[in-house]
Amino acid sequence: MVATIGLAGLRPDPTRVSRIASPPYDVIKPGTALEELLGREPSSLYHIILGPEPEAARDRLLADGSLIEDAEPAYYVYEQAWAEGRRTGVFAAAEVSPYEAKQIIRHEKTFDEKVKGRIAMRRATGLHIGPVFVLTRAPIASILDRAKREADPVYDFTSRFGGFSELEGIQNKVWRVPEASETGRVLQAALGTEPFYIADGHHRYHASLLNEQTHFLCYVTEEAVIQAYNRVINGVRTFSEIAGDLPLRRVDSFRTPKKHSFCIYTKDGCFELDAQEVPNDVVGRLDCAILERELYPKLGLTHDMVVDPARFDYYSESALEEMKAAVDRGDYDMAIALHPVSLDELMAVADAGLEDPEVVMPEKSTFFQPKVLSGLSLYRFTKK
Repeated sequence: MVATIGLAGLRPDPTRVSRIASPPYDVIKPGTALEELLGREPSSLYHIILGPEPEAARDRLLADGSLIEDAEPAYYVYEQAWAEGRRTGVFAAAEVSPYEAKQIIRHEKTFDEKVKGRIAMRRATGLHIGPVFVLTRAPIASILDRAKREADPVYDFTSRFGGFSELEGIQNKVWRVPEASETGRVLQAALGTEPFYIADGHHRYHASLLNEQTHFLCYVTEEAVIQAYNRVINGVRTFSEIAGDLPLRRVDSFRTPKKHSFCIYTKDGCFELDAQEVPNDVVGRLDCAILERELYPKLGLTHDMVVDPARFDYYSESALEEMKAAVDRGDYDMAIALHPVSLDELMAVADAGLEDPEVVMPEKSTFFQPKVLSGLSLYRFTKK
């Protein structure tokens, strides 16, 4: 279904990879401790992906040996290990095709204005750096395990970002698989049997379309755990004003609830609230859609407000204590924990969107963790 080729371009010097690799550009917020830390490291990829002169930064990192040329096309098997688990996927260059071709399947809407900066950086450097995270039903796990057995990793390091990133402490290993090798050919054939579902990085793929690239950098995996994307809220009306009208159950802790229920934390305690109606359509039955339909109007909130930082902020499932702290400080009135979306639910929405482009996941409905590091392979793309 999706044609892939090995990556050719630049990659980090193995002795400096831990200083070069970076969190994705979209989680490096301006003025944060993470941005300051990355900016102080001369070898960091940050200077290319978010610096004022990406082309000059690329040339400097090439000149000082931080980045090395690698013209032989290769796939890169990437394993991440952390306290709670392990995930293996592969970096590849996949053919860019319009959404209508049903090869690359999205579940979110994309907007041209959001990708102007990414396109400018790619055109300045000739590189696609931040991978698009895609899911596949293709049976690749055993092939990736074979690649790991056949050679030593070219990279083996622990991510260190001063405690300012959710990628802190993750063990990263990368194995290089030349496209022309037997394992490379087997992997290439297997990847081509199924479409790719975009999990994270819709606008990175959209930038590849608008940039008229023949191929885009992607990270492909069968393995993905979706965390709930929880929220802290300041309603037009406070929770205490509407609590008497809700069928609440008091509970003893703030936690991830069962499906079609919501756990609410306020200064008055913790409560659970069940969905009143679960419709039989792929989007409407999602808990984030139910929440917006059943609770937000009672709080005086409209759909346009969900991206207003004065009204909403969003946290992964692993950050329940941070959410409680935001409420305790008075930054927000309430925190709401949801049950995570399943992979089957995500793919059902994506498949429905093939027939009706208006069928998409609600905003801020999925959180894939851990994120994928940028900079383990810098793909030198070609134009159509």
